Amino acid sequence: MAEMTPMMKQYFEIKEQYPDTILLFRLGDFYEMFFDDAKIASRLLELVLTGRDCGQEERAPMCGVPFHSADSYIARLVAKGYKVAICEQTEDPAKAKGLVRREVVRIITPGTVIESNMLDESKNNYLACLCAFQNCAGICFVDISTGQVHLTEFEGAKSQEKIANELVRFSPSELIINGEAVSMSYLKTFLEKQGNLTAEVLEEKEFDHKACEQAVLEHFGVSDIQSIAQGISQHGTIALGVALNYLYAVQKTPLDNVREVDFYSDSKFMKLDFAARRNLELVETMRNREKRGSLLWVLDKTKTAMGKRLMRSYIEQPLINCVQIIKRQNAVAELVQNPQMCDDAMSQLINIHDIERLITRISYGTANARELRSLAETVELLPPLKSILQNCTSNLLGTICNNIDPLSDIFDLIDNSIATEPPFTVREGGLIKDGFNEELDALRLIVNDGKSFIAAIEVSEQERTGIKKLKIGYNRVFGYYIEVSNSYKELVPDEYIRKQTLSNCERFITQELKELEAKVLGAQERIAHLEYEIFSQVRTAVADELVRIQRTAHAIAQLDVLCSLAKVAASNNYVCPQVNDSDKINIKDGRHPVVELVLDGAPFVPNDTVLDCTDNVTAIITGPNMAGKSTYMRQVALIVIMAQIGSFVPASSATIGIVDSVFTRVGASDDLASGQSTFMVEMSEVAGILSNATKNSLIVLDEIGRGTSTFDGMSIARAVLEFVADRKKLGAKTLFATHYHELTEMEDQLDGVKNYNISCKKRGDDIIFLRRIVRGGADGSYGIEVAKLAGVPNSVVKRAKVILQELEQQDGIEKPQQHILASQQEEFQLSIASGKNDEIIEKLKQLDVNTLTPIEALTVLYDLAKQANN
Repeated sequence: MAEMTPMMKQYFEIKEQYPDTILLFRLGDFYEMFFDDAKIASRLLELVLTGRDCGQEERAPMCGVPFHSADSYIARLVAKGYKVAICEQTEDPAKAKGLVRREVVRIITPGTVIESNMLDESKNNYLACLCAFQNCAGICFVDISTGQVHLTEFEGAKSQEKIANELVRFSPSELIINGEAVSMSYLKTFLEKQGNLTAEVLEEKEFDHKACEQAVLEHFGVSDIQSIAQGISQHGTIALGVALNYLYAVQKTPLDNVREVDFYSDSKFMKLDFAARRNLELVETMRNREKRGSLLWVLDKTKTAMGKRLMRSYIEQPLINCVQIIKRQNAVAELVQNPQMCDDAMSQLINIHDIERLITRISYGTANARELRSLAETVELLPPLKSILQNCTSNLLGTICNNIDPLSDIFDLIDNSIATEPPFTVREGGLIKDGFNEELDALRLIVNDGKSFIAAIEVSEQERTGIKKLKIGYNRVFGYYIEVSNSYKELVPDEYIRKQTLSNCERFITQELKELEAKVLGAQERIAHLEYEIFSQVRTAVADELVRIQRTAHAIAQLDVLCSLAKVAASNNYVCPQVNDSDKINIKDGRHPVVELVLDGAPFVPNDTVLDCTDNVTAIITGPNMAGKSTYMRQVALIVIMAQIGSFVPASSATIGIVDSVFTRVGASDDLASGQSTFMVEMSEVAGILSNATKNSLIVLDEIGRGTSTFDGMSIARAVLEFVADRKKLGAKTLFATHYHELTEMEDQLDGVKNYNISCKKRGDDIIFLRRIVRGGADGSYGIEVAKLAGVPNSVVKRAKVILQELEQQDGIEKPQQHILASQQEEFQLSIASGKNDEIIEKLKQLDVNTLTPIEALTVLYDLAKQANN
């Protein structure tokens, strides 16, 4: 077999070290991929698959991308879950003896991206490391693009559930785990639901405790692990150490921006499991998984990328500490009461760049001159932003003001050194301003004078030789040359040295021209090298101030979130809730924050809520489908979450006793992939709620037991209701919606149970939902009326009534008044869904109720009623 070419041998030597990556091999101005890598990339990136001679009979499959535009291609590969190894030329090809030396300088994985054009600015991009052993586990989340590290540990039988909940909360894009964690059932379920998550099982030797502890101590430069995170145990240390080692392996550079560890317990924040986050649509909708229609959509009016990420974090992690909540509330209240200050701050924030991620790229040496200018543009806005907050009285705004460092020294350095509009590349000059470096200015003078001198030579040679069209040109092969057209060849002086003959001209050089060329080109080459050296020095000097910039970035993010909450509160008529450590939830005129915004101007019917752990433990809510039971219950849960975020809430007043967790059981769907029916999914979620809830939890249960037979379902619903309402068993504040009207009897049988229903009006066979929660049980389910309202054909509706009457008589059930059928029922009935009264409907459509006077409204109503009776 023929021997491989030297370059291809070098490629295979490097590829063998990184077999699980797509290797981008630098050749000149391109990153090339070969063999299987090329086939994968050509398919995913829609590149032309070509071939290259490799010393074998068959050409090596090859495709490539220009190095200066590779980011977009790399982003697409990483988004598909691939690791990409960047192999650079690590020596100057012009100075290399033989084959140019090449090395992998970085590996880009889904969880280790730092490039802004590969990231969603509104989300953190976490790498998660899970170390699990039996009933103990440590889990670490690192966002290398911002330097944030979150670490926690779990012990006990419920550690698997807690791990799954943390993974849902942080939504990492990459997960590294040990072998034992693979068998965790909750982890398998999570990975199945997260189709875009890349997971990798590392070798057991990576999880050695001593090695991991040593890695952590060396990174943070300390001798005691407790000085990094007080209370951290072996599992947390291993998770943190493995994460750091992994990041060092892929970044191949010091992790300078990773300076602190947030070691937290799961009791620091409100517990929200996967079902609660999904059902309450905190950051995305269930149907389309989009922001619009979620709580985040309502609250997020932030102006900076840093603020967007922090707002999402606040919503994902409601507080349970009254002092911290009230600090946020006071800051929001001050901004609400001073709208001009809020507007002024937001007008500054809108022009602030993502300096949190900028300083990461600067510290890793990957930022270009344009990104340094972006940092300077932001720093220039800090003094006026700080002055806006100078007279704030709330504690949190005062702290934010103090933490905003004007960074004037950094601004001066960048503004004095970096060109106002520098090029994208950093090795071809044009980066540094005139006047910043004496040597650079002298070299530029040589180049500029050289060019003017060449122009002078051209004129003098034209006059000396009589060749009017003599030109001096330049190319990379010959350098500077004199070009004479064929018609003037006989006038060429003897001292000209012929260099090239073309079809219509001759090119010559002279000794004087070569000496000048050496001087000018040497200066140009030195300029490019010197500019890069100066730029690197400036970038390093800025990177040295990482701590100050990170602190300022976090302060800006906090201010942005608080301004957003204030703006939303003022725009939507929210009030500041009274948050305390009581067991009471008392909401007056509460509204659903999302639904009221999507009603397109239609009024939202507000409702009150009273829950506590004594007289109002459980609210049984009955009423017809579509009447608003689910909306009401979600509304209460969202108001509680908003209050514990520190936000104002949609109500006329609210008192919220701290809730340690919110659990929901709303809706159901088959989980066919794991062989679970609707009822099985429902019961699994109920089991999780009953085993994890405490008396300080808020539970939302909607239609428990409807996935099985009537009597089974009702029995299960009643048993669950008794468990959550009984203060000796659980006694948690609970909203319990049901169609089992028999359960309303429990108000007289259990202390703390109260009946409520969604009121509605029935006229003939038509039903009007009033959306109002009132005391007492509903007098029926109105199922047939709702079916009619939904457009079910009249013949089906009429038949359903007959069947219902027969069933009721059969079982000896006393018929509620709304189900008594008239013996002589009219064939024709007014129904919005029937489509037979187009004239009346058209008149209703043309009405503008906002412009009608009371007298006009009565007149219109009288005419419509008369027309309907006819």
